[in-house]
Amino acid sequence: MTVALMWEARAVAGKGEALLTWATHQPLDPPPLRRETFRAPEDRVLVITWWHGAYDTPGLPELPEPGEDLVRRAVHRWRFETVADGG
Repeated sequence: MTVALMWEARAVAGKGEALLTWATHQPLDPPPLRRETFRAPEDRVLVITWWHGAYDTPGLPELPEPGEDLVRRAVHRWRFETVADGG
């Protein structure tokens, strides 16, 4: 089974590139199976990591909260688990 962790933040005005750089330089130990970083309008940054495990697997590394100088609100976090095709 695979679980995906999603981390999404919105930068303060004018800090989108700084938040993107910060997010891409955060180490995760151990490293995930896969990690992708995305950007969107309004200075949003999304990081998705994939791990072996179930939805409730404890102790998976997650990106921390950035400093208040970078984000305008608390980070949003979600977990998703794989399902077989067709439900």
